[in-house]
Amino acid sequence: MGKVLEKEAFGLAAKDESGILSPFSFSRRETGEKDVRFKVLFCGICHTDLSMAKNEWGFTTYPLVPGHEIVGVVTEVGAKVTKFNAGDKVGVGYMAGSCRSCDSCSDGEENYCPKMVLTSGAKDFDDTMTHGGYSDHMVCAEDFIIRIPDNLPLDGAAPLLCAGVTVYSPMKYHGLDKPGMHIGVVGLGGLGHVAVKFAKAMGNKVTVISTSERKRDEAVNRLGADAFLVSRDPKQMEDAMGTMDGIIDTVSATHPLLPLIGLLKNKGKLVMVGAPAEPLELPVMPLIFGRKMVVGSMVGGIKETQEMVDLAGKHNITADIELISADYVNTAMERLAKADVKYRFVIDVANTMKPTS
Repeated sequence: MGKVLEKEAFGLAAKDESGILSPFSFSRRETGEKDVRFKVLFCGICHTDLSMAKNEWGFTTYPLVPGHEIVGVVTEVGAKVTKFNAGDKVGVGYMAGSCRSCDSCSDGEENYCPKMVLTSGAKDFDDTMTHGGYSDHMVCAEDFIIRIPDNLPLDGAAPLLCAGVTVYSPMKYHGLDKPGMHIGVVGLGGLGHVAVKFAKAMGNKVTVISTSERKRDEAVNRLGADAFLVSRDPKQMEDAMGTMDGIIDTVSATHPLLPLIGLLKNKGKLVMVGAPAEPLELPVMPLIFGRKMVVGSMVGGIKETQEMVDLAGKHNITADIELISADYVNTAMERLAKADVKYRFVIDVANTMKPTS
């Protein structure tokens, strides 16, 4: 491959396993004929960013510029770009490329492509490393750009590009989007709170399942859940057994699956979208006797992500966020590690991320 022309960029990067982010200047490629360049206005902070910054999964390459919940305004398009123009509101989510020829890509499931290119910290097809949205601007292939509806505020829309599609995709794929279905949501955090919003928009009955009463008022009276279950209360769990068509489990900590499986109707589906570091115990007999399923799901393809954002625009769905400045990111990461956020940190990139910050 010939030399890739570059443009200077700046952002925040982790330099080692401490995970501490500091100012970092780097280069982004020039806008190719099928590329879209956009000014980053906001970028959400996902727990994946924290895990990658600290190399918790063992494959981080430093320096790492995190961020895959990226939104902004188009500043330049390549000569062969047909779907976007300067001034459009756009975003980039978890992936910035794929092979485009495998079965998964052909089915619109680029997120399962074996050669998928992560938006942050991955080797691109030109052998350069990808840098995420904790930066002043982005360049991405047109086919991996998402159009943001004009009525959605960009700061609240940013987390939808990861958290939103992570819960929307399994609801659609597993047929849990039919009005009148009963859907359980385990955990009321960054993923769980948008799961409640999308499930309600689909016309479902929604029950939030949590370990304590602490979030009952938030779930029912503010987010609109129909019911609330305390998973450590045997009576509440017994009364709800066999009532749910599907459950979206967003919890990343180790937790028992048997009580959740018991909540499912026959042929019900327990969908795992959280990622516990340790293996979970899976009881098989309740699956066999109820034809129940435990499945996993990860983000969504580009077409599905656009469908999700369009539905969010139709129903005015955004994430509940805490908007922060770039100089607060390390503190935000510390708070995120303690689940001390309601429910997603979003960096005000355009106004606070400067080369000298």
